[in-house]
Amino acid sequence: MMSQETVGEASPPAPSPAGDKPVAAAAPAPGADPAAGTGVAADPAAAHPATSAHTHAKDSFAKLTLGSVGVVYGDIGTSPLYALKTALQHNGTEAVSQGEVIGIISLLIWALLITVTAKYVLFLMRADNKGEGGTLSLMALAQHALGKRGGAVFLLGVMGAALFSGDAIITPAISVLSAVEGLGVAQASLVPYILPITVVILIALFSVQRSGTAKVATFFGPVMVVFFGLIGFLGVIHIADAPVVLNAFNPWHGVRFLFGNGATGFVTLGLVFLAVTGAEALYADMGHFGRKPIQVAWISFVLPALLLNYLGQGALVIHDPAAVKDPFYLMVPNWALIPFVILSTLATVIASQAVITGAFSLIRQAIQMGLLPRMEILHTSETTEGQIFVPRANRMMLVGVLLLVFLFKSSDALANAYGIAVTGTMVVTTSLAYFVVTKMWRWPKLWAVPFIGFFLCIDVAFLLANFAKVLDGGWVPLLLASMSMLLMWTWVRGTALLAAKTHRDSISTRGLIAMLAKSKPVRVPGTAIFLTSDPEIAPSSLMHNLKHNKVLHDRIVIMSVKTVDAPRVSPANRYKIEPMSDSFTAITLSYGYMEIPRMPAALATLRKAGLKFDIMTTSFFLGRRTLKASSHSFMPKWQDHLFIALSKQAATATDFFSIPSDRVVELGAQVSV
Repeated sequence: MMSQETVGEASPPAPSPAGDKPVAAAAPAPGADPAAGTGVAADPAAAHPATSAHTHAKDSFAKLTLGSVGVVYGDIGTSPLYALKTALQHNGTEAVSQGEVIGIISLLIWALLITVTAKYVLFLMRADNKGEGGTLSLMALAQHALGKRGGAVFLLGVMGAALFSGDAIITPAISVLSAVEGLGVAQASLVPYILPITVVILIALFSVQRSGTAKVATFFGPVMVVFFGLIGFLGVIHIADAPVVLNAFNPWHGVRFLFGNGATGFVTLGLVFLAVTGAEALYADMGHFGRKPIQVAWISFVLPALLLNYLGQGALVIHDPAAVKDPFYLMVPNWALIPFVILSTLATVIASQAVITGAFSLIRQAIQMGLLPRMEILHTSETTEGQIFVPRANRMMLVGVLLLVFLFKSSDALANAYGIAVTGTMVVTTSLAYFVVTKMWRWPKLWAVPFIGFFLCIDVAFLLANFAKVLDGGWVPLLLASMSMLLMWTWVRGTALLAAKTHRDSISTRGLIAMLAKSKPVRVPGTAIFLTSDPEIAPSSLMHNLKHNKVLHDRIVIMSVKTVDAPRVSPANRYKIEPMSDSFTAITLSYGYMEIPRMPAALATLRKAGLKFDIMTTSFFLGRRTLKASSHSFMPKWQDHLFIALSKQAATATDFFSIPSDRVVELGAQVSV
């Protein structure tokens, strides 16, 4: 057996050099030097030709629809707990007029109809990237349409991903806290226990992530069906308290409230946005359930339940103005309040779970696209590819969520921090959609500009309204997003500069083969696989092996891993084999940004394809590098040190690509950046 020899610290590979399509930034190549350029398999034919429907073709339509109710709509479904209450209380808790109630509910209704139904459900879900949705998928789609002119699109995608990271931390905090606060409505003596119970639930939620959510997910759909059914039923009952609330369907009442109350109306618009904060999940989770099940679930069940509940809350407040303190829970009879609080808490946990899972998926995409260093990613299901767990991200999110709970202490206070990140993501998504409809769908600008402009104006209005909450807590998601963008920018910039440096200091693989043909080094039996980010450049591990051990194996494989601008790659297009000489072979493995390359599976595929080698006599040679700051860097000193710190946190190629550790030799060196 070959022992594992390690020299130096691991550091990550770079995305593609300047000039390549940013979306084509390759996945971190296994064992690659941090400076090696990665390139991309840009041919869309390499991607799986079918959409993600193949992943759920065996599932019944009804099962997928039920699953979408549980996973996709958890966030937006729990918005009634705090959205209307927060908006009404901003206008005063003592005397809220009938006109104000109807105006605010009108804004809520039309926000759901325009932003969620028209924009996301009917329009954006058509912009799928091989069946996948979300900000980074849309970015990949837009960049594929623009080719090498996609720098602005790349920046928009990074911005959207960074903003989502802020939302992923705030959502569990506000959702669980708002549900547990129902205990205070049921029994005033329970108020001191609200914060401790919230903390316990959140710690338990993040603790179970390691075991996977596949089994728990089977209960998500039925629980949310019961929840939506009950809140819709309660709404129907209380609409009778003040049927005049049905006038809220007339958009004029919302417009009159917005423009007739000065700054108050505009600030209230930002609070109304809380009703649509889960809309981005519709698009992001499309690959899990498919477009049609999500659309059917929304139009036929979830939307009616939400509309009825908001109308019922409004009618209750019109009938009894004192109910403004918590109209959601005050709709429930006293005898049923505790069970309903438990059900609502369970619903908020489900909503939080959906956001956490979405964050894990986003991190995986960012790693594959070269936006973040490698992290350990664990699969928690043997049958479902999307069930993953990112330990480091899970710990960071838990710390962030608990800090928010202790900092704000109530859902009303936390509502001020909520919304800016989501509205920013929506602006990014709408902007990216413009490039898709004009470049891929070939819409004339005469149609595209007013169509996209309409949605963009609404998104920008929501964004500006939310900016009014910056000093009251809105700075939190902005700070989180800024930190995320700084990390991604530093990583992309540092790896690109390091890639250029390595290219300047390296020799080509074919040049090395020609030199070896003349020098004829000592050969030893077996196969050596040298993993690199760029097969055109001689891997540093190969150069170090020649320099120090002065031998070559009988068969040399130069293997690289590349990420295409599609979610998945079909098995038929997984590999490309190119003989370089009698003893040298170049192999390129292509993966989508939703996939995690696994070396054992790749080797099994190559053996079936006819590549002859004995795994027991095959050794993997990986390059590891220790980075140190250079006195002549193209980045500021602080960014140099940040990049070096990030590289030290990267998972080893052996772990990330599941390479058998007893077949690995790691050779390292120090490199200045």
